[in-house]
Amino acid sequence: MSARGRRSTGPARQGRIGLGSWLLPAYTILAFVFLLIPIVYTFVFSFNDSVKSNIAWRGFTFDKWLNVCNVEGGAVCEAFANSVIIGVVATVIATTLGTMIAIALVRYRFRARSVISLLLFLPMATPEVVLGAGLAAQFLAVGVPKDITTIILAHTMFCISFVVVTVKARVASLDPALEEAGRDLYGSPSQVFWRVTFPLLTPGIVAAALLSFALSFDDFIITNFNSGSVSTFPKYVYISASRGIPAEANVIASAVFLFALVLVIGAQVSRAARAKRLAKLG
Repeated sequence: MSARGRRSTGPARQGRIGLGSWLLPAYTILAFVFLLIPIVYTFVFSFNDSVKSNIAWRGFTFDKWLNVCNVEGGAVCEAFANSVIIGVVATVIATTLGTMIAIALVRYRFRARSVISLLLFLPMATPEVVLGAGLAAQFLAVGVPKDITTIILAHTMFCISFVVVTVKARVASLDPALEEAGRDLYGSPSQVFWRVTFPLLTPGIVAAALLSFALSFDDFIITNFNSGSVSTFPKYVYISASRGIPAEANVIASAVFLFALVLVIGAQVSRAARAKRLAKLG
């Protein structure tokens, strides 16, 4: 190819690269703005000096943050507390059972193992409205009254699948030689599990527990079918949405978001510090 040909293709290639490098950042910024608009709206309207409706801006105030539990007899705080209790209990049960199931599916060979692995994906693939209605019909047929217990049972049932999938991937990635080394050092099965296997599984178990709690705390459809008169935070927000979500609900939502943000930043800082220490030791 001649020098003229090379010169003629150079600017076109540079133009294409320049356009691509401009479009990608612009798309990224627009995506972040689109995702953050509801969060910013919730945070801003948590300071709204509203009375009955929280749709229109009426002025800035700190009263909603200082007196968050004083609206409607503390209904919003009661709903939030119910969601936390349900989420914690369901997470503990689902994480414990799901971890044991994941270890059994990866480490042991038994009949119907592949069938069980397939069936565990059904709650994840089934629409929540179908799952919630089916559980409600079961509780009704058995004669179990709908209360906080039925919510915990329902949340535990659909959270187990997510725990199994998460922990199963972690178990499959473990090197069996590490456990064999523990047994070669005369460690009992329980000692090998608690001192070798469990510490290695901890990151996967923690990730599964956080995912389980988030799913439980955020769930509305299954909860609505199986809660009876018990109010949770998602139910409270849904019922209040027709007249504008109360500023107190926005306060709690903003506080949860800020708490999660602090946890994420703290985890990243801790990870960076640990990586820096390991780099120095290396």
